Amino acid sequence: MEIIIRNASGQPIYDQICTQIKNQIISGALAPGQALPSIRALAKDLRISVITTKRAYDELEAEGFLYTVAGKGCFVAEKNTELIREGQLKEIEEHMAKIAELAAGCGLSDGEVLEMFRLMLQED
Repeated sequence: MEIIIRNASGQPIYDQICTQIKNQIISGALAPGQALPSIRALAKDLRISVITTKRAYDELEAEGFLYTVAGKGCFVAEKNTELIREGQLKEIEEHMAKIAELAAGCGLSDGEVLEMFRLMLQED
């Protein structure tokens, strides 16, 4: 499991962890039933607080992405990934509608908006 923390992103560290683990579950990189690193091990690997890692795991468990077995650790939960993907696609569409509205208000053409998006993708 690979997680990259970006301190300059402005996104809280626990949220970066949650997002990246969710994406790995949805993409199939993390399979249902697969064990995740312990909270302490992940905190040590990422050089962050155990509290931050615990918060990320707690959030993922509350959303149904993980489950915990006492004394054994955290595991990827069985999840309808297609339903999750549909939810994410809907969220993308909502963001895109806001972008279109803002772009129109600024007088940007479709090409200019697409070029901005291409540049953003290249930065990541």
